[in-house]
Amino acid sequence: MGPDQGRLGARVRVAYVMSRFPKVTETFVLFEMLALEELGFEVEVFPLLREHERVVHAEARVLVERAHYCSLFSWRVLAAQLHWLARRPVAYLGTLAAVLARTLPSPNYLAGALAFFPKSALFAREMRAAGVQHVHAHFANHPALAALIAHRLAGIPFSFTAHGSDLHVDQTALAWKIAGSAFAVTVSEYNREFVRERAGAAAAEKVRVIHCGADARIAVRAGEAASDAFEILCVAALREVKGHRHLLDACVLLRDAGLRFRCDLVGSGELEREIRARIEAAGLGAHVRLLGPLSHDDVLARMRAAHALVLPSVLDRDGRREGIPVTLMEAMACGLPVVTSRISGIPELVEDGRSGLLAPPGDARALADALRRLADSPALRAELGRGARQQVERDFDLRAGARRLGEEILRARAART
Repeated sequence: MGPDQGRLGARVRVAYVMSRFPKVTETFVLFEMLALEELGFEVEVFPLLREHERVVHAEARVLVERAHYCSLFSWRVLAAQLHWLARRPVAYLGTLAAVLARTLPSPNYLAGALAFFPKSALFAREMRAAGVQHVHAHFANHPALAALIAHRLAGIPFSFTAHGSDLHVDQTALAWKIAGSAFAVTVSEYNREFVRERAGAAAAEKVRVIHCGADARIAVRAGEAASDAFEILCVAALREVKGHRHLLDACVLLRDAGLRFRCDLVGSGELEREIRARIEAAGLGAHVRLLGPLSHDDVLARMRAAHALVLPSVLDRDGRREGIPVTLMEAMACGLPVVTSRISGIPELVEDGRSGLLAPPGDARALADALRRLADSPALRAELGRGARQQVERDFDLRAGARRLGEEILRARAART
């Protein structure tokens, strides 16, 4: 057997397009790229914007060093427009007209098209020069549009993964993007049915359900850390869709019921000031801590030290909702019991009473009751932790998902030859 035989994607070069990179909350994109590289694919990274955050995961640094960064407007971008106008003027102008017409109904998508079309044309030129054979975008909004533009200009097939808010809030041009793709991916059956309802049966037929996943090689906790208090962990961006205010209301109920506990909130976001104010106003300073963003290794260490992870997701006022949060998967891979909401695709991951506890979204009393059940029963924590680990190993393993995606990419390439 030759050195490349047995490596699924040997010598297949895939370009990844995402909104921002490196983004601390999007470990699912980072680890999927790394898993594809383990399978032999050669990954090129094309972020629409360069993210500058306080925390950068150690695993992201090698990809950051070779990512194709460029400002929205530069001589490189201008040269790419002239390149396509000179060599494929009909394709360039036709693609521009189609993009503007398809995004016109949505001010957000139209603005994104105007901002990112020139850079997408640059991506198309650089992808062709780099020998890219397939483009995969994460998120159904601006990244998927950028991948479609690169496809129309450079002739490279593309696919994209739809997650949560990128799919649920605005479906402008969704059916068009799917029709132009080699295939599309959703992270849950819930999302595939959402596509069927909003974009039609023909679009849904091109959708594959491939779960984002956690690394099943994550070590299970050796046992619960010694603590005088019940240790609750919440890892989530500080945004309305994550439901922090309901968790804080549940913490008030637990405190008033006399439970000794500590709740650590890991993450940052636009609601940080509001959440700090709610903690102070409720007198929860002795029980709730805001830790800010942490590296992936530090998050895993916190998971191994906690008694339970809670993620009280809700449907926000703009229609945003979860896909299936990878935070839950990673906690479950550690053997940590989870409490979360019965919403969107989450019940596909968490089976109530077997691999975690589910509560109605926005119900602080139900959250408090579920957490109290776990606090009062080490045996229940252990049972749910075992079930959680088994669920990840069976259906939500990162490498199994990456292999399925890689197989779809190879199948799409084979169909073109």
